[in-house]
Amino acid sequence: MAGFFKKLINKITNTAEIDWDDLEAELITGDLGVKLSLEIVSELQDLGRKVSADDVVETTRTKLSALFPEDSPALQPRTDGKPAVLLLVGVNGTGKTTSTAKLGHLLQSQGYSVLLAAADTFRAAAVEQLVRWGERLNLPVVTGANEADPSSVCYQAHQRAINENYDFLLCDTAGRLHTRNNLMDELSKIKRTISKQDETAPHETFIVVDATTGGNALNQAREFQKAVPLDGLVITKLDGSGKGGVAAAIQKELNIPPRFIGTGEEPDQFSRFQREEFVQSIL
Repeated sequence: MAGFFKKLINKITNTAEIDWDDLEAELITGDLGVKLSLEIVSELQDLGRKVSADDVVETTRTKLSALFPEDSPALQPRTDGKPAVLLLVGVNGTGKTTSTAKLGHLLQSQGYSVLLAAADTFRAAAVEQLVRWGERLNLPVVTGANEADPSSVCYQAHQRAINENYDFLLCDTAGRLHTRNNLMDELSKIKRTISKQDETAPHETFIVVDATTGGNALNQAREFQKAVPLDGLVITKLDGSGKGGVAAAIQKELNIPPRFIGTGEEPDQFSRFQREEFVQSIL
C-alpha cells in the first residue's frame, strides 16, 4: 500500500485541481473499502481549500488510527488450567497453515506449551505442511487419516491438550471456498465438537487473509463471519506487494480487528498487530 500512496501523492502533487471522483476511486483501489474512502474524501472536501498530498496522507492516517484498536492484546493461557483453543479459518492459499505454525512458534517463544491440530484433512498437502513445520519448530501435531472428519481431528487434539495440560491448542481448519455453504457448515460442526469437552471452547477464531487479494479478502471475511463468529484477523503477505488496506475495510464493515501480521516466509516474520507501526507502514 505504501507504493500505492506514493503514486497517489505524485498524482495529486502534479494536478492543479483534485478530481474528487477520481480520488475516491483511487482510495477504493487501495483496498480501503467504499465506506472509509467516502469518509476520507468528505473530510478533505470539508477543509474548504485546495487540498495537498500531505492533507490526503494526514487525513487517511488519522482515520486509520481512529479506526483500529490501539494494539492487539497478547494471547493469554486460561486461568482454569484448560487449554485455550484457537481456530484458524480461511480459504486455501492465504497462508493459513503457515500462520498456524508461526503463531504456535510465537506462543512457544513466550514460554507456553502449544499443540497443533492438522484439521485441513481434505488437502493432504496441508497436513504434510503442518507436520513439516511442527518438526522444524519442535511443535507437536495431531493428525487424522486422509480425508478424516476435521471435527474428529480437533476433538482428539483437544482431548490430548486437556490430558497433557497444554496451554494452547491451535486448529488449522480446512481451507474452504467461502461460497460453498456445506463447507461452512463444517466449521460450525468443528465449533460444536470442540465445545463438548469444554463448553467455553473454542476461545478465539481468527480468519487468515492474504493482503494481496484486496477486496476478495473482505468478501471472504463476510462469508466466514456468517459461519462462525470471528474474533480477529491474521494478515499475511504484507511483504512487498501486499497493500494491507483491506484490514481497514474489514475492521470498518465487520468490526474484526487485526491481531497478527505475517510479513515473510521465516517463522519469526510474524508478530502482533501494532496500530501506529501498521498505519505508518501502509502510508
